[in-house]
Amino acid sequence: MRTIGLMTGEFEAVADVATGALAARSIDGAGRDPHAAHGGACLNCGTALIGPHCHSCGQAGHVHRTAMALFHDIAHGVFHFEGRIWHTLPLLFWHPGDLTRRYVHGERVNFVSPMALFLFSVFLMVATFSWVGGPTGHKTKHETSIEAQNDAKQEIQKDIAKLADLQAKRATAVTAAKSTEEIDEEISDLQSEMTGLGFVAAGQAPGVAAVNFVPKSGVSGVDRFIEHAKRNPGLTAYKMQSSAYKFSWALIPISLPFIWMLFMFRRDVGMYDHAIFATYSLSAMTLMVVALSVAAAIGIWQALIWLTLLFFPPWHMYRQLKEAYGLGRFSAIWRTFALIIAAYTSALIFFIFLTVSAGH
Repeated sequence: MRTIGLMTGEFEAVADVATGALAARSIDGAGRDPHAAHGGACLNCGTALIGPHCHSCGQAGHVHRTAMALFHDIAHGVFHFEGRIWHTLPLLFWHPGDLTRRYVHGERVNFVSPMALFLFSVFLMVATFSWVGGPTGHKTKHETSIEAQNDAKQEIQKDIAKLADLQAKRATAVTAAKSTEEIDEEISDLQSEMTGLGFVAAGQAPGVAAVNFVPKSGVSGVDRFIEHAKRNPGLTAYKMQSSAYKFSWALIPISLPFIWMLFMFRRDVGMYDHAIFATYSLSAMTLMVVALSVAAAIGIWQALIWLTLLFFPPWHMYRQLKEAYGLGRFSAIWRTFALIIAAYTSALIFFIFLTVSAGH
């Protein structure tokens, strides 16, 4: 059963990568069709063709109608990605500002568009996490579940002893005709915790058990999320992961005002420039996490992975700021520190957004 589960996870991961490549390819454009016909009329709008594509509506002049052509398109979208990915990635990681500036100034043919690359990187990250786990831990789902069950069983044994002590105290209080209200509340909380632990120990709910104390934030969506997390932590974790996957694009508009504030007195750059900057930056960070996850899975030192997580983002931000906006060293350094604060703030806003959406 474990082997079947692992194989299922691998197939899901491959499917995610394939879907991401195809979706990104569709956003980035179909590219030149080598089989496109010259002459004749466009099958979409009827305009006379003077090249491989209709100059009126943009549709390719030659349309495939065979199953093999469909499979060819899928394979081409997954494995080739128009060939532009290999022009884009080296610049993305070594000269990200140069890539950003050149794309903003109109060089598009040789590079994957920012949104297409971001979409593909998110799909790839989800597939990698489901296959090998994250960069700081690469246990399989089965191993994680077994570990959680063992921990829950140990906690249940401790809680049984606590419950016996509380019941003894209650019996003593009843004999002495004293109030048992506080003891009853402790017993109720402990029994509630043991119920959650029982589900985890039985393998019916992954993750940690319910907590005793449920804080109130005053925000209805956040409070609903906390309450759901208490009742079913496994489902809450799944909803959070699903929401993060679906709404990852929201990080781009969330980060734009912060980038704009760094250049509010610059008249030669606008929101479009900042959007390209943010999207390429997020793509680089996502692909970094993917690479580190694979590195962790093959046994690379965790110390090296943590050093990369610590130093790569500010180094990448500095280079991208300096090259993309033509900054001097000092201007790029202080903006890098400000951008790091903005990134953490954006992540916090995104997390709050996820908790509200997961609470519904």
